[in-house]
Amino acid sequence: MASVTIDDARKSYGAVEVLHGIDIDIDEGEFVVLVGPSGCGKSTLLRMLAGLEKISGGQIRIGEKVVNDLPPKERDIAMVFQNYALYPHLSVAENMGFSLKLAGKPKAEIAEKVRPAAEILGLAHLLDRYPRQLSGGQRQRVAMGRAIVRDPQVFLFDEPLSNLDAKLRVSMRTEIKNLHQRLKTTTVYVTHDQIEAMTMADKIVVMNAGRVEQIGAPLELYDRPANLFVAGFIGSPAMNMIPGEIADGGFRTSDGTILPLADDFGAAAGQKLVYGLRPEAITQGGTIAMRVEVTEPTGAETYVVGNLGGTAITGVFRDRVTAQAGQSLAVSIDPNAVHLFDADSGKRLSR
Repeated sequence: MASVTIDDARKSYGAVEVLHGIDIDIDEGEFVVLVGPSGCGKSTLLRMLAGLEKISGGQIRIGEKVVNDLPPKERDIAMVFQNYALYPHLSVAENMGFSLKLAGKPKAEIAEKVRPAAEILGLAHLLDRYPRQLSGGQRQRVAMGRAIVRDPQVFLFDEPLSNLDAKLRVSMRTEIKNLHQRLKTTTVYVTHDQIEAMTMADKIVVMNAGRVEQIGAPLELYDRPANLFVAGFIGSPAMNMIPGEIADGGFRTSDGTILPLADDFGAAAGQKLVYGLRPEAITQGGTIAMRVEVTEPTGAETYVVGNLGGTAITGVFRDRVTAQAGQSLAVSIDPNAVHLFDADSGKRLSR
């Protein structure tokens, strides 16, 4: 395994710049997830790291080696693609060992590397089958096995679970995390799914419009988002954003409702602010009226979409909610769980 350093990396297509100076340090053995909406540049950055896209500016290092101008085969990386990219006429064993065959390795050595990788991935009984005889999850494991047998310094994953159904995605992300814990190979993983990012990563890089918004551990980003974009992107359901200002010892919304604050975060009088509130920070019972629009029982939790302070919000309640659409639900808010953001800059106010 090796560290990865991305220093002021830029990418342009003609006059259009899509990556605007990316700086990321990845330690040896670390599992780092690049996450962001479609078009933010995360897959482009991964392809630059793999050598599939030429870097327009800056520097990429794998270990101590600058790899800007090295072809993919000389970077000692292995990439797992979204679409599996398996050869349909080759068996599972042949697909897994294909890169070693291209490298001229003897059959005995290939078999010695394929067999333990197959056992790790639960594919040992499927080595003679062909891709058409496998499920989607099994095909993805074959693609992962092909990467493992190369014993690279860095694994690269490009949205590997997006073609799988919801239940299989959950089990596969657990498998990938377990695989990383066993192999301890440096891993860079791209996804647009923030749940994947939160559950799998040692460190998350949140990207937007070709720039890095924030880098940190999953719970660090959840508990202390740097700005409105990160606050709205990390967390499901998303953080509620209620505009207003400091007034009357609390936070006054556009319709005059006063919401609780632990302190004023040093906000200036008249400053336009956004009151950030995680859905689980709202509980039943209290003096604040929330108008119910939709209830969504999921079993253990109930999602309530409604209106609070003139803004549409979502609450997540552990207890059963009996209020129906059009009715008022009495709620309370934990003031210590509130975030404040400057409405103009989008930056979080620290206390």
